[in-house]
Amino acid sequence: MLDIECLDRIYLNAYVPILQSSGQVVAFMTRHLGKPIPSPALMEQIGTRFRGAVESCASSNGIPWVRFGKGDRKIDVMQPYLRAQAATGRSGVAAAGAAQEFQRVWSAYQRDTKAAAPQYTFAKADRRVTCYYFYLRDEDSGGAFIKVCACFPYPAKIWVNGHEWAKRQALRAGIGFTELSNGFASCEDPAALQDICGRLQPGTIEVFAQRWMHRIPMPFGSTDRDAGYWWECSMRQVEVSRTIVFDAPHRARSFFEALIAGNLDLGRPENAEIVFGRRVRCDTPGTFRTAIDRPLIDPDDKGAVVNIFYKHSRVKQYLKDGRAMRIETVINCPRDLACNARLPSLGGLQAKARAISGRILDAERAGQGTVLASPAFERIAHPSRSADGRRTPALRFGGPRVMALAGALCSTLLAAAGITNKSLRALMTGLPAAPYGPGQMTYDLRRLRLAGLIRRIEHTNRYVLTPDGTRFAVFYTKLHNRLLRPLMAAGQPPAPPPLRQALHAIDQHVDDYITHARLGKAA
Repeated sequence: MLDIECLDRIYLNAYVPILQSSGQVVAFMTRHLGKPIPSPALMEQIGTRFRGAVESCASSNGIPWVRFGKGDRKIDVMQPYLRAQAATGRSGVAAAGAAQEFQRVWSAYQRDTKAAAPQYTFAKADRRVTCYYFYLRDEDSGGAFIKVCACFPYPAKIWVNGHEWAKRQALRAGIGFTELSNGFASCEDPAALQDICGRLQPGTIEVFAQRWMHRIPMPFGSTDRDAGYWWECSMRQVEVSRTIVFDAPHRARSFFEALIAGNLDLGRPENAEIVFGRRVRCDTPGTFRTAIDRPLIDPDDKGAVVNIFYKHSRVKQYLKDGRAMRIETVINCPRDLACNARLPSLGGLQAKARAISGRILDAERAGQGTVLASPAFERIAHPSRSADGRRTPALRFGGPRVMALAGALCSTLLAAAGITNKSLRALMTGLPAAPYGPGQMTYDLRRLRLAGLIRRIEHTNRYVLTPDGTRFAVFYTKLHNRLLRPLMAAGQPPAPPPLRQALHAIDQHVDDYITHARLGKAA
């Protein structure tokens, strides 16, 4: 089995930090450009010069020119040009294009004054403007694009794919692999491949961005750059993926469908809090839900996709090419995970996203691996004695208090901070038929600890579940909720008629045996 974690799609904002306020705009025009009056005419001059430079660059270098129409999917339009550029074996601009899009740009409003010279107020507004797309083929990063707005302050977007970068580094290192669509299906040296994926850092992406912004036409030149008027990068959207390729692909789909059925509640607020490692309160804004969708645009697979939503971000889980399980943590706002948006924060964001996918897998393993081995079951379900001679009370299956305890522990499977007497007691309140107090909780914690189901975190009053504790909680709860309780009610509607008929036949045979033995029926 191949298990690879890698940055996937990376979408960056590029902006000029010292052109983000109206005062900075005025300073740019008066101090840097040396103009006496800050005027929108200056912005128009720079924009006109930039548009001419783009058209001149495309015509003089033989770069194909595309004008996107409304509703065009740009990557589909540009794919033939990217393939043609890749066939040359050289880095270069595969094609350039123009589109009309809404962007947040500076607008100027003339003040109503009696002064001889006109005066303007500058404010940001959403305007439909021209944006230029440069689709690139890079020797290190594969296919990418840079989008530059043609209006002041000329915001830009940069898109690059981490898997494509990793493939090229693996080829250079002589590591053999086969490809998935946007991923790896197999590899001769998985450890070396994972090491390569881990080397894609903010500095690598910054070098790529700056190299290409110096090669394509940009609104500002070297004089502006030397004065500090140049673009810096921040994270707009980052996808961190984990791909697990199955040894037996023909079983992958049935496994994934079972996984979906067992984990439909991961998007609940309390579970989203655990998965994302961020506190969710009653007043926390955002979306917390699980959705099962079939993507209509560019599906990675024709099957179902599980989306777990948290604030602006989400986790997407699906079956890749029918043979690999892909978990993609899509961070649309780094502050969702308490990270800054600046590109140097990518390393910390990536670590948190990998931890999210790890916690999801832990939750799913706990949900699927519910077999409690016989020795462990014997130790838990019957009284025993520890190595130092202390008696361990039993946790017998079916007891109301034990079943309530198992259900409460299921709600804390991935609690990063552990569980306490108070937190677990709050989950137990109302579950047992009899009143449940702090003393009873202390007793239950003791027998859980003696049975090896929980362990105490050093120097604290908190506990975490052991692997046997996780199996105990999930096995007891699933066996009761998904097997015994439905079977106990199977003799009544809405149980399927064949099942009710089979149970009725069993009752008839039991009654016949009782009659034959002349035991009679209980009153």
